[in-house]
Amino acid sequence: MDVDKGKRDSIRMSLKGCRTNNGFVQNEDIPEQDQDPGSRDTPQAVSIPAPEEPHLKVVRPYAGMPKEVLFEFSSQARYRVPREILFWLTVVSVFLLIGATVAIIIISPKCLDWWQAGPMYQIYPRSFKDSDQDGNGDLKGIQEKLDYIAALNIKTVWITSFYKSSLKDFRYAVEDFKEIDPIFGTMKDFENLVAAIHDKGLKLIIDFIPNHTSDKHPWFQSSRTRSGKYTDYYIWHNCTHDNGVTTPPNNWLSVYGNSSWNFDEVRKQCYFHQFLKEQPDLNFRNPAVQEEIKEIIKFWLSKGVDGFSFDAVKFLLEAKNLRNEIQVNTSQIPDTVTRYSELYHDFTTTQVGMHDIVRDFRQTMNQYSREPGRYRFLGTEASGESMEKTMMYYGLPFIQEADFPFNKYFTTLDTLSGHTVYEVITSWMENMPEGKWPNWMIGGPETRRLTSRVGNEYVNAMNMLLFTLPGTPITYYGEEIGMGDISVTDFNESYDINALLSKSPMQWDNSSNAGFTEANHTWLPTNSDYHTVNVAVQKSQPSSALRLYQDLSLLHARELLLSRGWFCLLRDNSHSVVYTRELDGIDKVFLVVLNFGELSTVLNLQEIISDLPTKLRVRLSTNSASKGSDVDTHAVSLEKGEGLILEHSMKMLLHHQAAFRDKCFVSSRACYSSVLDILYSLC
Repeated sequence: MDVDKGKRDSIRMSLKGCRTNNGFVQNEDIPEQDQDPGSRDTPQAVSIPAPEEPHLKVVRPYAGMPKEVLFEFSSQARYRVPREILFWLTVVSVFLLIGATVAIIIISPKCLDWWQAGPMYQIYPRSFKDSDQDGNGDLKGIQEKLDYIAALNIKTVWITSFYKSSLKDFRYAVEDFKEIDPIFGTMKDFENLVAAIHDKGLKLIIDFIPNHTSDKHPWFQSSRTRSGKYTDYYIWHNCTHDNGVTTPPNNWLSVYGNSSWNFDEVRKQCYFHQFLKEQPDLNFRNPAVQEEIKEIIKFWLSKGVDGFSFDAVKFLLEAKNLRNEIQVNTSQIPDTVTRYSELYHDFTTTQVGMHDIVRDFRQTMNQYSREPGRYRFLGTEASGESMEKTMMYYGLPFIQEADFPFNKYFTTLDTLSGHTVYEVITSWMENMPEGKWPNWMIGGPETRRLTSRVGNEYVNAMNMLLFTLPGTPITYYGEEIGMGDISVTDFNESYDINALLSKSPMQWDNSSNAGFTEANHTWLPTNSDYHTVNVAVQKSQPSSALRLYQDLSLLHARELLLSRGWFCLLRDNSHSVVYTRELDGIDKVFLVVLNFGELSTVLNLQEIISDLPTKLRVRLSTNSASKGSDVDTHAVSLEKGEGLILEHSMKMLLHHQAAFRDKCFVSSRACYSSVLDILYSLC
């Protein structure tokens, strides 16, 4: 026992000397000094030799080793150096990762937003699908057909006006901007539709007409009695009214003809209306009116709407003075000037301050665009404006306004040719501000359908044009199957016949009422061709307009050349239009050839692009039999209304060649890296 005690004392004394045996000598004999047996109880000074340095090279680490020993090991080069190398490698890797991330962010082009990434599909709700068998389309009917819309690769559903209304002018005479007209359903139906649209990964924009209300609107009823703040919500002026005859304040005319002033028996003044007398214009010089409109915008945004089409915005302001507008024919007797086209409308459209109001709408919508992925779209309708005035709706370089004004110039073409199509394309692309986004549409509820204007032969070629031009293609319901205007004139509705022709019920199948409704009647008659021109029939036909439309929309979704690439408009003549789509970093090029002439034509593409291969593969064709075949570029034969998307490789893209540089346009510059599989902007 004395021997063991001596060993323990020796170990403790070694520790007091700030040394340790490191646990390696537990089984070694510890030499002790012999003590005089007679002096065991007397403390003796003990000489403690300095412990030898542990043999760390001999002893290996083991589990449970004290930390003091581990520290001794950590100071050895073979452990310290790798640790330092790993530390600095980690530091360098973190900085490299941060730098690479910053660099990618800097060089990456702006991502396309949802309103740029795919086509929009415009629906006139009263004519799309009837769910309650009353002969009128409704919101539930739209919801029932969302799978069909999604199958077209549509990204945005655009629904025209559904507000509570007398339906005067079909959608403009709104009686309550915050209510659904009962003919379309309830607010709950609308909320369900919004949720269903978003569940499909789609977006929703709706029409909004801020310029005027119905004369049944509570604001107007209060204004005509001069009630409180509503007194000046509309534009009132004194006028004479004797024996039922009104003498207006000036010669301003309604869009529909005759004076734009109407005498009100209650207020004993004339109110101003740019459209029907049942549609009095709001007074946007009154700040309270602007605030009312912004509250309506917020109301629908809070319901989940993703954007608006603001209609008739050029009419928002009128000149403060009441000067007469100038006659187009100055020799015409003033009393005979009754048609809108007989005056220059310098005092009733596009007044100074109008764009400020639209920009204020944009700022209101921006409050709801802060959440990632929830940007709110703003489009403006400006029919009849010059190209210069239309481009002003894009805003200024540092002042945001519309995302784009709707491009309706194709909708005004009653005849097609290579020249007319070329003119529409170049006029928009050359005048559009740099960095802005174009859009294209060939029809709408206020214009005749394409097939009725130019013929059935051009349906496929025009759809091919929409999907291969840069920008957002916009389809009016039924254009994907080639629907035409109705030709009957015996309507139950007491409206302008010309405004009804393009609003006939959607043709779903060849059953009664074209599958639009199970009711005994429809609000408008269906087109007589619905037995052959309908969705069900065309789904089963490989060569149908619907199948080509689906192929085009799928190609547009998959190919960077079409969504981000350069557009080079190469040639036009009386028959055809030729252009390419190309992108830096991708040697594949799409060459699009479309015949809009009255006759067949033969094109020598070698004359246009000198180094073109002799044979090119057909990626898509309006003639399904040509898909996947090869064409001889010396003599490309096109029938009337035929279009081809040809695919080939090109080492030096056309927008880099001096001969074509002035003919090439790009909205969002980007280049593709096949190595990193990313887009970058430093081209």
